[in-house]
Amino acid sequence: MAVTQPPFRADHVGSLLRPPALVTARADHAAGRLDAAGLKAVEDREIERIVAEQEYIGLKAVTDGEFRRAWWHLDFLAGFAGAEMVDLEQGVQFQGTKTRAQGVRVTGKLGFDGHHPMLAHFRFLAGHTTRLPKMTIPSPSALYARQGRAMISQSAYPDLDAFFADLADVYRKAVRAFADAGCRYLQLDEVYMAMWCDPRHREMLRARGDDPDRMLALYAELLNAAMADIPAGMTITMHLCRGNFRSTFMGTGGYEPIAATLFDKVRVHGYFMEYDSERAGGFEPLRFLHADRRVVLGLVTTKSGALETKDEIKRRIEQAAAVVPLERLCLSPQCGFASTEEGNLLTEEEQWAKLRFVVDVAREVWGEL
Repeated sequence: MAVTQPPFRADHVGSLLRPPALVTARADHAAGRLDAAGLKAVEDREIERIVAEQEYIGLKAVTDGEFRRAWWHLDFLAGFAGAEMVDLEQGVQFQGTKTRAQGVRVTGKLGFDGHHPMLAHFRFLAGHTTRLPKMTIPSPSALYARQGRAMISQSAYPDLDAFFADLADVYRKAVRAFADAGCRYLQLDEVYMAMWCDPRHREMLRARGDDPDRMLALYAELLNAAMADIPAGMTITMHLCRGNFRSTFMGTGGYEPIAATLFDKVRVHGYFMEYDSERAGGFEPLRFLHADRRVVLGLVTTKSGALETKDEIKRRIEQAAAVVPLERLCLSPQCGFASTEEGNLLTEEEQWAKLRFVVDVAREVWGEL
């Protein structure tokens, strides 16, 4: 039951732990001890190394580990005209910890002129692998969902409808630019839909003046707009999680509150879904999945180095297969290993062991990847 188009039987979300040499180089660059060319040389070398490792393990799609960025989302968003990285008064609250206090503010009309630093990042990856290069970017919701109206210029956008229309347009252009650069496997990281499975986060939206149900429908429309101009043969997947910073999380709750919109309204080709703990609920919401789409079960946790057992993962795949036919299922870790450059609390050896484990289990369950 091998598949020729992504997502593959054994896949992964994208980000990888930053190796010590890269951590040092980024710190030296920030301190002015290493110039941009020197930093790029280290990034290039380390990306080539992890690409080779992914190929060796047997993955059919590989990423650059998000090694050239500090955040899963902010670096990309700040690449649009009219948006810039800013320091905030406080970081985002996770369970027992906070992120660095940074965000992206919309200071003018959003625009995309066909140029973005991550297009070059993709071209480098594509030029250094024999496998399918996979690019990961945040979903459109990431520019609004965390801080809401407070981060959108009132003078540039007195009407939020105009903001969302421009957001849809720049994403459509950006996704097409990746396609024109040769990208045929693009993942949109959509954290916020999954967060609204948690009643506390829905209340937080209401408290700031946003309607959770309206925003859910709007984000579905933005995702569809982002992929409105893709060529035939390009695969768009989306990844959902409940927060991933230093092995902690933000939200909890099963997918039932968003399942109908997620599977019926969003027209992506596949879904990477967090399923490594009881916080994500059961597999019942998968009953809404369309017959032409696949779900990648994120059953292997990236939040600790402890390795799951094959029997445990196979049992859970069987449970999911009672809702969705086995041929429409795949396997991956539940999230990236380093959604921010700080990374989760496990070692590189444990990270690679997790990815080898995913490949091994997938071969045993489906026969081929």
